[in-house]
Amino acid sequence: MTKNPVVYREFGAPEEGDADHKGVDLPPQQQNIRVQATRRGRGGKTVTEVTGFQTTPENLAKLTKQLKNQCGAGGTAKDQAIEIQGDCAQKICQILVGLGYKAKISGGK
Repeated sequence: MTKNPVVYREFGAPEEGDADHKGVDLPPQQQNIRVQATRRGRGGKTVTEVTGFQTTPENLAKLTKQLKNQCGAGGTAKDQAIEIQGDCAQKICQILVGLGYKAKISGGK
C-alpha cells in the first residue's frame, strides 16, 4: 500500500513528485529565494537556510556545492532547500543575486 497525500483528483492520474516542485526546473530569475540564519532545532548551532527553490535535485546539488565552496563551510541540500553551516546569509544572498536569482534575507536579529 502506497502513501499518497492526494485524496481526490479530478483530471489525470497522480504522478510521482506531483505535490512538490522536485521535477520543475524554473529559470533563476523566476524563483523567489529566502535566505535565513537560524538556530532552531540544531542544538544552538547557527545554520543558514536557503529555501524557495523550484529546480531538479541535480541542479540543487550543484548549487549547494558552489555555495559551500564560496562560503568555506559545510552544508547539505534536502527537501528543495539548502542548509549551510554558520551565519553566511549576506554572502549567500550576494552570490545568488549574482547568479540571477531573486534572493532576499528573511528574519531579523
